[in-house]
Amino acid sequence: MREFTYVRAAEVGQAVATVSADPEACYLAGGTTQLDLMKDGVLEPGRLVDITRLPLRGVRLDGDTLRVGALTTMEELAADPYVSARAPFVREALLLGASVQLRNMATIGGNLLQRTRCRYFRDPTVPDCNKRRRGTGCAAVTGAARMHAILGASEHCIASHASDLAVPLVALDAIVRVRGSAGERTIPLTDFYLLPEATPDVEHMLGQGELITAVDVPLPPEGTRSGYLKVRDRMSYEFALTSAAVTLLLDGGLIREARVALGGVGTVPWRAREAEEILRGAPAGPAAFREAAERAVRDPFTMPGTAFKVELAKRTLTRALRTVAGVAS
Repeated sequence: MREFTYVRAAEVGQAVATVSADPEACYLAGGTTQLDLMKDGVLEPGRLVDITRLPLRGVRLDGDTLRVGALTTMEELAADPYVSARAPFVREALLLGASVQLRNMATIGGNLLQRTRCRYFRDPTVPDCNKRRRGTGCAAVTGAARMHAILGASEHCIASHASDLAVPLVALDAIVRVRGSAGERTIPLTDFYLLPEATPDVEHMLGQGELITAVDVPLPPEGTRSGYLKVRDRMSYEFALTSAAVTLLLDGGLIREARVALGGVGTVPWRAREAEEILRGAPAGPAAFREAAERAVRDPFTMPGTAFKVELAKRTLTRALRTVAGVAS
């Protein structure tokens, strides 16, 4: 691990000014991913600015929106009564996303910014990784790939996004609140993540020194059903092969409103808007669910190791819709 300078920030403005002025500086919160990458030599910051004591923690309800402080832990958000009552699929994603020990350390802001689990990105001895160094190639395209993306992927990068939490938050149109040297701004989470295209090393819209301060989570209308289904190789402490976050507002046997997002298959948390269009106004049943699944996984970019994910993703979404709607298979 490279030697670095450690600074503990006393207030938000100080933290932002310090990191904004130093291209080799970055923030440190829970550190559950960041420190591993530093030990592996993938990340080599010259300065760490500890933000854990900043007043950016807590959850409060403002109308029908939850304001979640960026330093709120995963466990704290999972325990929030409004999340349990109005958006249980957010709680499900949090509980399935990490062990209880990690949930008590990892922050919401850090979870949204966690780096991919691509084995080639995380191994600095592999030279071909556009996400680590642009223009070097993508070893996953020609190597063994199983945990990789099929949506939003290209020959430049097939690394999948790792966050479980981001999947239901994308479905809910969450808003990220950011503070930087130029002031504050808000970014819809659906716009926050950037497709790799020719610049896989640029993963999100944050500039140097910009700090996530909170996430606004609009709660679905009363009566909305939701669910998060995660398919993985083992039941404990494993990342998703595929996942689906679904909300349905039913009116008799018809679907009045639907929201759908996929995880484990996208280079970013994948909002399936075409699937939502199919579901709105349709009878809640297998035919609509399967058609929605077909629309959700259109034009996949597959390799021999990831081709199985096309059908698995469709079945995952179909099952999630059936479960949430209470429709027998």
